Amino acid sequence: MVMQTTMAWLSGASTKTTHINTRNLFCLDKSSSPSSVTLGILSFETARTMSRLVHLYRSLSSEEFSELCEGALKSQGVAFLNSSDEGFLLSLACAEKLEELNRAVNAVTRLARKCTDASLNRFDQTYAEMCLGVRDFGKLEYASKSVEKLVEKMDKYVKATSNLHAALESLAELEISEGKIKKWKQNLGPKQANKANTDYFDEKIAYQRKQVKHYRDVSLWNQTFDQSVGLMTRVITIIYARICLLFGQYVSDLPRPSKITKPTSQRMRVHPDTNFMHFTSKSGPIAKSSQKFGTIRIAKSGPLPKSEDKVIGKRIPLDIVKNKKVMQLATESTVGGAGLALRYANIIIYAERYLYAPTCINDEARGYLYELLPENLKTTVRGKLWGHWCTRAHEGSGGSHSLAEGWREALEEMMSWLAPVAHDTVKWQQERYLEKQRFDAKPTVMLFQTLHFADLEKTEVAIVEVLVGLSCIYRYENKRLGGRPSGDGCR
Repeated sequence: MVMQTTMAWLSGASTKTTHINTRNLFCLDKSSSPSSVTLGILSFETARTMSRLVHLYRSLSSEEFSELCEGALKSQGVAFLNSSDEGFLLSLACAEKLEELNRAVNAVTRLARKCTDASLNRFDQTYAEMCLGVRDFGKLEYASKSVEKLVEKMDKYVKATSNLHAALESLAELEISEGKIKKWKQNLGPKQANKANTDYFDEKIAYQRKQVKHYRDVSLWNQTFDQSVGLMTRVITIIYARICLLFGQYVSDLPRPSKITKPTSQRMRVHPDTNFMHFTSKSGPIAKSSQKFGTIRIAKSGPLPKSEDKVIGKRIPLDIVKNKKVMQLATESTVGGAGLALRYANIIIYAERYLYAPTCINDEARGYLYELLPENLKTTVRGKLWGHWCTRAHEGSGGSHSLAEGWREALEEMMSWLAPVAHDTVKWQQERYLEKQRFDAKPTVMLFQTLHFADLEKTEVAIVEVLVGLSCIYRYENKRLGGRPSGDGCR
């Protein structure tokens, strides 16, 4: 009875209504006031949200999903360091997609409060019910002509708003120069000021002001809250339905499609199923990490209460809007959980650079690389090198060349799967930073492809082996070029 009352309140229908078409809730009310307030300065925040939605929509195409399954999931480095369980990795990918969508939902919800359309005002409640599984999606067609037109329209608004932002920045600089010119003329005196020719500058700033006016007219600046939010809510619904369709078999409590008539058509009926499927990660070659992530369940991604926020290693609800984020799922037995992902990625990248350019491995470079290591790895590396070179000191230098070549081949093979994960770690960080600064940022790396969920012990063993091998190559190259061999045995 409570559920019927709530749904009736959201739809404006009687309490007997049990079926509601969510799509109708996201259509603009024709009776809304035509004099709705325009976005103005909020157009830039709106453009960033639209850009995020456009990229997320396109990342869920069949081609992109197939590339994810055939490429990133089958990466040797991901399988060895993170997990070889593709279902578990896809559940992490789903969680990251939902987190990205929910960030957009939060932004849209803030904008929706300024709408005149009552259904848009309560979009957060509608989305929460959709995630809880108490609404019928209706017939939603991903990649249909009507949906593609919506996405293209949003993309055009994003580009126009980006142009407006750049034009305003240029105008601000010109206006600063204009103020300086006025002061300069005042200091010159009337006669000299009249002789000063600033016609070119005046034409330039006048043209820039016309550009700003043009971009304000065609961008989100002059769009109403209802128009902008109405566009985004419809695309959000389609994106959520698409996520449920692609990842539903890996995450049991996502709403499931009741009938699919063709590949691009998703008629989804949501059932209020509260049962959860548990995904337990399977480790790579080292069996020790089988309990690395504990048990993960995907909770409904809408704005739910915080009462289910549990500790990693037991049950991990991904209530992404209010509670833990995907990054917080990594336990202390992972590189990300230990807070070492970016540091270890940089160490591996430096090691790769020195491997393919051994003449660059001078004492300064070795010292810098050594200082990047945490204390436990410094001790491990020092101990292995000391024992290794003390043993080699009694055997002479006859086999130095073969030993160096053996290490080189081994490190090249190891770097073929270790280096891509390190580069993806740095790239993931850079993309998330650019996403906050730019309108057209398009992330291409997912978190499960990085060192964040990598087994800490496996990663550290690999790094130690790489550094020991580089030390051997350095000693050989230094001796071959007539330099002083390193005799400290510590680094």
